[in-house]
Amino acid sequence: MNTPRATIDLTLADAPIAPAAQAGAPVEVDVTGNIVTGLKKDDAAAVPVGGKRNLFDMDRASLERFFEETLGEKKFRAHQVMKWIHHRYVTDFADMTDLGKALRAKLEAHAEVRVPQVVFDKASTDGTHKWLLGMDPKNAIETVYIPDKGRGTLCVSSQVGCALNCQFCSTATQGFNRNLTTAEIIGQVWVAARHLGNVPHQQRKLTNVVMMGMGEPLANFDNVVRAMSIMRDDLGYGLANKRVTLSTAGMVPMIDRLAVESDVSLAVSLHAPFDELRTELVPLNKKYPLDQLMDACVRYARGKKSSVTFEYTLMKGVNDQPQHARALARLMRQFDNAVQMKDAAKVNLIPFNPYPGTRFERPDEAAIRAFQKLLNEAGLIAPVRRTRGDDIDAACGQLKGQVMDRTRRQAEFRKQLQAQGVGDAA
Repeated sequence: MNTPRATIDLTLADAPIAPAAQAGAPVEVDVTGNIVTGLKKDDAAAVPVGGKRNLFDMDRASLERFFEETLGEKKFRAHQVMKWIHHRYVTDFADMTDLGKALRAKLEAHAEVRVPQVVFDKASTDGTHKWLLGMDPKNAIETVYIPDKGRGTLCVSSQVGCALNCQFCSTATQGFNRNLTTAEIIGQVWVAARHLGNVPHQQRKLTNVVMMGMGEPLANFDNVVRAMSIMRDDLGYGLANKRVTLSTAGMVPMIDRLAVESDVSLAVSLHAPFDELRTELVPLNKKYPLDQLMDACVRYARGKKSSVTFEYTLMKGVNDQPQHARALARLMRQFDNAVQMKDAAKVNLIPFNPYPGTRFERPDEAAIRAFQKLLNEAGLIAPVRRTRGDDIDAACGQLKGQVMDRTRRQAEFRKQLQAQGVGDAA
């Protein structure tokens, strides 16, 4: 059962809107899936608030340049500061005791470490933890930590809302406002890691990060890639490449670019083995149909010599029938053959997690297991993802922050709820 939630009025007087966020350079996606990407590589970090650079916006290379070119300091000083911020969770330069007073004064004059504001956090009965983080006075996003045996996974958001309008996703009903900066993305990791008492390379409670929260990560490419670089850096959070996963609805050109510019695990939100059905569920498929998407995934898997995970949300009477399972198995076998690697395709089956006002339903357990059995009999690895955090609306597909929607989708969804006599849980 979903827990009703009141709409929260964010009044974050101490968190000014960054000019980059105001200008936004947001991603626009129309109903045909035409996409215009936004921020260039260092745009977000290059527009400081109050004349100060937020060091969360910088990966190692950017921070080294900042220390050399702006502060007139050696590169190794940037390394010391990264450890203070990401290993020890220190944000006050005065407390960085192995830095000289002159350098600390320079940092106070030119830089800051501005952390996202925790509006509230909730713990689930199963150990899942969710944070609502204020990004500016009008917008907030959700981040979720999921503990499991031998691992702890953080689900990170990349945008305020989402423009792609996947029909079964709660985030889509909130509409879209803007991209998150690198600082706002890595700030989610910092908040969770500090809460958990995570110590990189020693006491690892945060072992994996998945870019599967609010938003389409590849529509905010440069900021996401820079943030993932910090996650994987030994001076950052020290995560192995394979332990950082980016999930995309299928932005084909950006999958190819990701293969060149980063080295992380790839997950693809598939949800249907046929173009007609996938276009209905994931409108982006109209722009990049299955044949183009699968070809891009083949190129990625070959280049990285690694598998690709295909996420498949099971919806009752929509995509959970035997013909869907058989078609999915054929598609995955074709993928393995094209990559020329056994088990190049892994399928993650996700039973639909309901939310107020949705027209979709979760299949019963027998239907879920029957679908999985058909895939297993075809030789596929196809685990069923266990629902986590459902009692705090933190399950897959349920994330909803506070979005000042620029797409009018939120208003349309509220009208639908009113027509159905369903209470507003946004």
